Parts: sequence; C-alpha cells; structure tokens
Amino acid sequence: MARITAGVFTSHVPAIGAAMDLGKTQEPYWQPLFAGYEYSRQWQRDNKPDVVFLVYNDHANAFSLDFIPTFALGTAAHYPVADEGWGPRPVPAAEGHAELAAHIAQSVIQEDFDLTLVNRMPIDHGFTVPLSLMCGETPPSGKWPFKVIPFAVNVVQYPVPSGKRCFQIGQAIRRAIESYDEDINVHIWGTGGMTHQLQGPRAGLINREWDNRFLDRLIADPAELAQTPHIEYVREAGSEGIELVMWLIARGAMADVAGGPAPVVKHRFYHVPASNTAVGHLILEEAK
Repeated sequence: MARITAGVFTSHVPAIGAAMDLGKTQEPYWQPLFAGYEYSRQWQRDNKPDVVFLVYNDHANAFSLDFIPTFALGTAAHYPVADEGWGPRPVPAAEGHAELAAHIAQSVIQEDFDLTLVNRMPIDHGFTVPLSLMCGETPPSGKWPFKVIPFAVNVVQYPVPSGKRCFQIGQAIRRAIESYDEDINVHIWGTGGMTHQLQGPRAGLINREWDNRFLDRLIADPAELAQTPHIEYVREAGSEGIELVMWLIARGAMADVAGGPAPVVKHRFYHVPASNTAVGHLILEEAK
C-alpha cells in the first residue's frame, strides 16, 4: 500500500522565490534564510518521495474572488506555473499523480468531506516556492524530482476552515493514501505562514514567541493546537497568520495522530525577517 513517511512544513513567501530567481540567495539579507534550508535540500535528496501531497493556498491565480473553494484537490496530470503579473517563475511545471488524486477524492468525499475537484490548475508561488526551497533553484533533471498533488485551501476570503476541520481532513487524507494499492512513498507538506500582516496599522507584525510556541505545539500536541480559534491567529499572528491552519492538515496526516509512534524531528528552523514575514520550517519523519 502507499505510505506517508514524512511531513514537511514551510513558509511560502513570494520574495523568497524572487531572491532565488534573481540570484540573490548569497546576499547578506537572504543568506541566513537560505542557510536554514541547506540541510533540508540534502535530506530531500536522501529521502526522495514518489509523490508530494502539497497543501497551500492560491493567491487569485487558479481561482479569482468570483470562485473560492474551501478545499480544492488537484486531479490533473500536469500543473503549469502561473503568471502572477510579472511572468511565470522560471521553474519547471509540476507533474501530477492523477490516479492517486482520484483515489484520495473518492475516499475523502465518501467520508463526508466536501472537496472541489480541479482538473486544470496553474500553480503560483504558494506551491512553487516550497518546491524551490526543498529542491533547489534549478533541479538537475530540468523537472521536479517527484510527482505532486496540489491541495488548495481557502485562507484568503472569510469564512475560512477551522484548524479543527483542517486537522480532521488531514486524518482522512492519511486513511485515503494508506488504502491506495500501489506501493509508493508519499510526503505531505503544509505551507504558508508564519506570523505576518500585509496591510493596516499592524502591517509588518512579527510575533516570535507565538510562532515558536506554535512549532512546539505542532510537534508535541497537534490535537490541542487544532482547537485554537481563528481570533487567536488573527490577534497573535496577524491577518495572514491564519495560513497556519494549513499546517494542521499535514500534521493530521501523520501516524501518531492515528495512535502510532511520535514522529522524529529531523530539522527545525525559524528566521525573521523575509520580506517583513516570519519564516518557519520543520521536517518530521515517521518513526521507523
């Protein structure tokens, strides 16, 4: 059967992608941030999955404000890179795993979670920046080293899903993956966050203490963390800090939540600022 062997959690700040694309990663402002992902890139090479199930939010590229699904599962075989207003990032398009995506759709919907199925979905920086951070600016083969399944979550237009609901759907995704007959290795990624606010009198908000406590709780007690109300995210992490509920989908898909052993923390990193945003990163491996 298919199996989830690791969870990866990372911010997806658009300026990080621009720094990579423009060759600025070794400039004094950016070098400390990219140093925090050096271990991660080697780990990714040493633990290459067959498929990455990548949880992210679209930024009005695949979906406009006319139509915003709460949970959208990509079911295509190919995902082109979106033009976000200044041309597509110079990175490869992503290859999907349509068979596994269709199986996940069937399983999760039959568990009474309502998904929107998307057969054509351009991917923006919310998707490509995590890929670049974990795989490098230019994959040697000219394509990403694994197939992907995009899972877009509405954290842009209220009402947004609760942390509890995200945690529950992560559990359902694990059950779906484990019921797939093919023997494949899957990593699940939660992206977005950490604390940031892009507008208003609190623009530029960073809350280091809250961010690091979130990471502690995500590792040690994710079920309790999933009960955190929206108002706490907004008050403590800023208006865009609500993106962190997406990390709970990936964390809900790990074995200890279903009664298995606790995951192993392979890497933890936190850095500010990156374009007035806090950057958090975790790699959790399933216990062998």
